[in-house]
Amino acid sequence: MNAQPEQILENNLVKQLIELGYKKVSVKDEADLLLNFKKQLEIHNKTTLSDNDFKQILNYINKGNVFERAKILRDRVPFTDDRGENKTVELINQIHWCQNEFQVTQQVTMEGKYKNRYDVTILINGLPLVQIELKRRGLELKEAFNQTNRYERHSYGAGQGLFQFIQIFVISNGVNTKYYANGPIKARSFKQTFFWSDESNRIITQLSAFTDLFLEPCHISKMITKYVVLNESQKILMVLRPYQYYATEAIIERVKTTRKFGYIWHTTGSGKTLTSFKTAQILTAFPKVHKVVFVVDRKDLDYQTIKEFNSFCEDSIDGTNNTKALVKQFGGSNKLIVTTIQKLNTAVSKKRFLEKMEPMRDERIVFIFDECHRSQFGKTHETIKHFFRQGQMFGFTGTPIFEKNAGKNEYGKRTTGMLFGDCLHKYVITDAIRDNNVLKFSIEYIRTFKKKDHILDIEVEAIDEAEVMESPQRLENVADYIIENHNRKTHSREFTSILCVSGVPTLIDYYKIFKQKKEEGQHNLRIATIFSYHANEDDKDAVGFVEDEAFLTAAEPRIGYDTKHSRDALEEFIGDYNQEYQTNFTTRDSESFYRYYKDISRKVKNRQVDVLLVVNMFLTGFDSKTLNTLYVDKNLKYHGLIQAYSRTNRILNELKSQGNIVCFRNLKQATDDAIALFSDKDAKDEIIMKPYDEYVKQFNEAFIQMLQIAPTVNSVNDLPDEDKELEFIKAFRELMRLKNVLNTFTEFTFDDISMDEQSFEDYKSKYLDLYDKARNQNQKEKVSILNDIDFELELIHRDEINVAYILKLLGNLKNATAEEHETQKKNILDTVAGDTQLRSKRELIEKFIQENLPHIEETDDIPDAFYAFWDKERQQAIEQMAKEENLDADKIQEIIGDYLFTEKKPLRDDIIAAMHQRPKLKERGTTAERITKRIMRFVETFINGVVEVKE
Repeated sequence: MNAQPEQILENNLVKQLIELGYKKVSVKDEADLLLNFKKQLEIHNKTTLSDNDFKQILNYINKGNVFERAKILRDRVPFTDDRGENKTVELINQIHWCQNEFQVTQQVTMEGKYKNRYDVTILINGLPLVQIELKRRGLELKEAFNQTNRYERHSYGAGQGLFQFIQIFVISNGVNTKYYANGPIKARSFKQTFFWSDESNRIITQLSAFTDLFLEPCHISKMITKYVVLNESQKILMVLRPYQYYATEAIIERVKTTRKFGYIWHTTGSGKTLTSFKTAQILTAFPKVHKVVFVVDRKDLDYQTIKEFNSFCEDSIDGTNNTKALVKQFGGSNKLIVTTIQKLNTAVSKKRFLEKMEPMRDERIVFIFDECHRSQFGKTHETIKHFFRQGQMFGFTGTPIFEKNAGKNEYGKRTTGMLFGDCLHKYVITDAIRDNNVLKFSIEYIRTFKKKDHILDIEVEAIDEAEVMESPQRLENVADYIIENHNRKTHSREFTSILCVSGVPTLIDYYKIFKQKKEEGQHNLRIATIFSYHANEDDKDAVGFVEDEAFLTAAEPRIGYDTKHSRDALEEFIGDYNQEYQTNFTTRDSESFYRYYKDISRKVKNRQVDVLLVVNMFLTGFDSKTLNTLYVDKNLKYHGLIQAYSRTNRILNELKSQGNIVCFRNLKQATDDAIALFSDKDAKDEIIMKPYDEYVKQFNEAFIQMLQIAPTVNSVNDLPDEDKELEFIKAFRELMRLKNVLNTFTEFTFDDISMDEQSFEDYKSKYLDLYDKARNQNQKEKVSILNDIDFELELIHRDEINVAYILKLLGNLKNATAEEHETQKKNILDTVAGDTQLRSKRELIEKFIQENLPHIEETDDIPDAFYAFWDKERQQAIEQMAKEENLDADKIQEIIGDYLFTEKKPLRDDIIAAMHQRPKLKERGTTAERITKRIMRFVETFINGVVEVKE
C-alpha cells in the first residue's frame, strides 16, 4: 500500500472536525482571515462593529510576542465606538469554554519573508488558536515540528500577526500525533511535545482517535482556557500533559462534591509542582473555598522555585522564616497562599499567633502538599490537621509511603493512604519512560574491595565492612575512578553530577582527597559540598527521610556527636567556595547558610559545579535538567533510592540519553526492590538501560543498515536524490545516537564494534556536508525535504577538539618527516571537517599550513604565529565585507561586539544604520537578512572557539 498522501490525511481530518461540530470556512489569505475574524467577533459578542471599531481592535491586539498576545487573548479588548462610548469585546469565553465559535479551515496562505501555506487551522471566535501540521505516513513527526518552527520564522508574524495567537500546535503523520504549546522557537523542544492519553495513561497516537478526544470543541477550548499556563518567569506558554490534566480534574471534582482527602502519585520528574499549582490556581475561583494553601518543604524553596511561584501569584512567597507575614496573609484578601510546612506549623502551634489564626479554624481551606512523602509523617501533620477542622488535604508524591517502606515514629507506621486517603490518579515511572517524559537509568556497579569468603566448617569469616568501606585507600580509589571517568559520564562536562556518601565524616574525607588531588594537578574538577552538621544527617539515609532540622543550622552542638569538627570543616569548605566563586557565605547564621544553599543549587543547574558532595541534601526535590550522573557511596532503599536516582533522569536533549548511576556499593537488590514497589516487579527492563553488549549489537546492526545505503564513504557523494540522502542522514544519525550511549560505558572501545573510529569520522564528515547543503539552500526555491530534518548536531559536539587541540596537531606536523607530512596534514583537515564548530575554519587552517607553517622555526612559536595570522585574516574579512556590502567597518565591528555580548541576532535597524547608502524600502528586508547571515558566518569562522582558547 502506498504511503497516504498528506492531502488525503488533511481532507479526512477536516471532515472529522466538521462532524465534531466545527463549521468549515474558506480562508485563502490574510484578507479572508480578517474578514472572518470581524464577523466571528460580532457573533461572539452579539454586537456590530464598524470598520473603525475593528481597526482599533486590530491595533490593540497586534503587539508583543506570543506570550504577550496570550495575555491579550485572556483579557477584554477596549475600543471607542463611533458615538464616543468606551466599549470592550471578549476574544474568548474562559468561564464557559464551550460557548465560543468554532471553525476549521485549511491551506491558509501567508506571505512574510517567504510564502507559506498552512495545513489545518482551528479558529476560535475567528482567531487561529490551534495549528495542525501533517506529514505523510512514514515521515518523522519531528519534521512536522521543525516545519512549524520554520513557519514561525518566515510568516506567522506577517500582516496583523494573528497567527501569533496560536496557543497549541498539533503535529501528526496519521500514525503518531502529538501536541505542544506555542512559544519562542528558542524555548521549543521536540522533547516538550506530548501524546494525549486516557485516564489510565494509555496513549492515543492515531490522528482520528486523537481528534475525537483532544480536538473535540469543548475539550480543546478547555485546554486553552484552563490548562495552558502562562509562565511569567520564563515568559513562555506551558500546556498540561494528559496525566496532569486528569489529576487536576480529579481533585477539582473531589472538592466540588466531597470533603474527603486524596493524593496524586506522579513519578519524580513528571512535573508535579506545575500540576499542583495549577490545581491550586483553579480552586481559588471556587466561591465556597475560603483559601487554597500550597505547602512545600523549605528545602524546596530554591531560587528558581520562588521565581516560579511568584510568577503565578505576585508576592505570594518569600524565602524567609517570617511566620508573621503568613498569618497576615491568612487574614488578608489573597485567596492563594504559598508557604512552607515549617511556617504553617509555627502559625498553628505557637501561642503568639493563635489568636489571629483562630478565625481560620472553621473556614473551608484546601491544602495542597507538594512532595508529601517528606515531612508529613510526624507531629506536624497532626497539628495542622487538628487545627483546621474544615480543612481538606491533598498530597502530591512521586514515591508514596506504603507499609513496606514506612518508617516508624511515635505514631507507629504510617502510610500515604492512611494520611491522605484515596489515590486519585497514578502515573508511575514506567508510564513516564514510555512517554519520553523522563529517561531510563544506566546503572553500573563498581566493586571497590574484594570480600574474601573463607569457608571453614561452614562458617564465613567475619569482616568489619564499615571499617573497610570508610578506609582511606577505598575512598581514594573511588575518587580516582570519578576523576578518570567523569568526562565520559558527563559528555566532557556538558552535564554535572552529585556524589552522595554515607555520612558527614566520610564526606569530609572525600572532600579533602579531591582537594589534595586538585592541588597536585591530578584533576581540574570543580568540587563543592553542602551538609548539615547535626547527628540526624547520618541517620535515616537509607530510607530517605530528611527532617527539617537539617536546614536549621544555628543549633547547639550535641553530646556524643562531633558537630564542632563538622561545622568547622563546613566553614572551611564554604571558604573554598567563596574563593572559587567570589561569594561571601558562612554557617554563622541560618540566613547566610540558606543563601549558600540557594546559590549552590543555581551553580549546579548552570553547570558551574562538576561534582556536588552531599549526604542527604539535594537527593529529593532538587530538579536540574543539566545533572546526568549520580555517584552513590551510601546505602539507599525504596523511596530514598528512587528519589536519589531520579535527580539524573530529567529530559533535556539528544545528548542526554539516560541518567547515569554509578554505585560503589552493591545496591542491585535494593534497586530491584524499589522498582518493584514503585512500578511492578516486571518493570526492570523498562526502567534500567540494557547491558553494554546489547548496545554493541544494536550499533553493529545499525552499521549494516547504513552500509546498504552508502557502502563506502565516497558513495555518499553519489546518492542519486534527496530521498536517498534522507535515508543516509537517518541511518547515520541512528549510529550517532547509539555511539552516544556507548560512550558513557566505562568499557567502551571502538575495538568492540564493527566500525573503526576513522570510518566513523569520515562518514560523519559526509553527514555534515549534507547538513551544510540543507542549511545553505536558497529557501525561495522548491522546499527541500532536507529542510525540516533534525540533524541532532548536539550528538557531534566534542569539547576535546578545539583550536588548542589543532595547535597541538600543527606542532606534530611541524616536526613530522617528509613521508609523514601529507598523512598528518590530511588527518588535521579531516578532523577539522568532522567537527561542527571547526569545519568553518578549514580553509583558513589549510592556508596557515601552506603559507605560514614552513617559515616557523620553533614549535613553541606556532600558537603566537597562528593567532597573529588569525587576527590579520579576521581584519581582512571585515574590510572585505564592508567593501562588498558598502558598510561602515567600525559600525560592523560594534554590531559584532554587541552580538557576542548579548547572543541576540543583530537588529535590522542596526544593520541598515551601518550602510553608507540605505537601500530602497522594499529591498531593506532582504539586504539586511543577507548581511546578517554574513555576520553570523564571520562570527562562526573567526571568533567561535578561537577567542576563548587565546585568552
